[in-house]
Amino acid sequence: MSDTEEVVAVEQPVVKKGKTGKYRKEKPWDTDDIDHWKIEEFKPEDNKLSFTEESSFATLFPKYRENYLKEVWPHVTRALDKVGVACVLDLVEGSMTVKTTKKTYDPYIILKGRDLIKLLARSVPFPQAVKVLDDGISSDIIKIGNVTRNKERFVKRRQRLLGPNGSTLKAIELLTKCYMMVQGNTVSAMGPYQGLKEIRRIVIDCMKNVHPIYHIKELMIKRELAKDPKLATESWDRFLPHFKKKNVKLNKKPKPDSKKKEYTPFPPAQTLSKIDKQLESGEYWLKDSEKKARDMAERKQKQQETTVKRKAEREKDFIAPKEPVQKKSKTTTE
Repeated sequence: MSDTEEVVAVEQPVVKKGKTGKYRKEKPWDTDDIDHWKIEEFKPEDNKLSFTEESSFATLFPKYRENYLKEVWPHVTRALDKVGVACVLDLVEGSMTVKTTKKTYDPYIILKGRDLIKLLARSVPFPQAVKVLDDGISSDIIKIGNVTRNKERFVKRRQRLLGPNGSTLKAIELLTKCYMMVQGNTVSAMGPYQGLKEIRRIVIDCMKNVHPIYHIKELMIKRELAKDPKLATESWDRFLPHFKKKNVKLNKKPKPDSKKKEYTPFPPAQTLSKIDKQLESGEYWLKDSEKKARDMAERKQKQQETTVKRKAEREKDFIAPKEPVQKKSKTTTE
């Protein structure tokens, strides 16, 4: 053997790439610290060209909102002008309109403007409604007027959403991180998308006679379970309460004991007709003038009786009450 060692080169087998990995390349810019679900803010630099067509939305508002909208409209115009949307308030028709302009750069902002005027029409105050223009905040207007037909039942169930001194409403807002307002036949809500889904479920179930307290308990349990990272990949069904519907029977009044009638094979006697009754009383042979005179006499007699009763009721107030008689005490003289 020589001093120099011979190095034997080992050939490595070539791995053939399949059709799926043929065009795949490494992406050094795609690191683990990038949040792919994050919604980036849409800036004017992202869309430098103006829109070729004009988009517009209009909504009606009730008469009682006219004075408030007149006061707030300069602030609405200023807020929408920042995002390049024009707005018009028509007091004759009672409508609000938003439309795109040449300065509009965000294609979705017109839908946000539509939600803004809808919230203003449903009695949401402007400082709260203007937040819908921000990213990540949306709105939902839930119609509850056609769920129940009975008006008294509708008012009672709508009151359950508010609770005593608005406590139920505050609890729902804290748990869902949304703003909620009950007005007339609608419920207006603002906030993140997940919270809006919860509010819609609570409101619809409440109008279908499911109390909101059950959903509030469920949301409180979910909030505590979300803090535990071990339960992130597990099902939470075993922790959540399952409520069963119970048909509560009302205490009905007992029926009076009705005595059974004795069975008779003969049919009941035929009831007298109107003509038969007139024949028995002799009214059938009276003339029209005699009938009218008799009816007038009966009417006058009834009027006299009612006037006497009313006069007696009026005179009750003028009757002096009986004064208590004080007994004289007997004085004994020694």
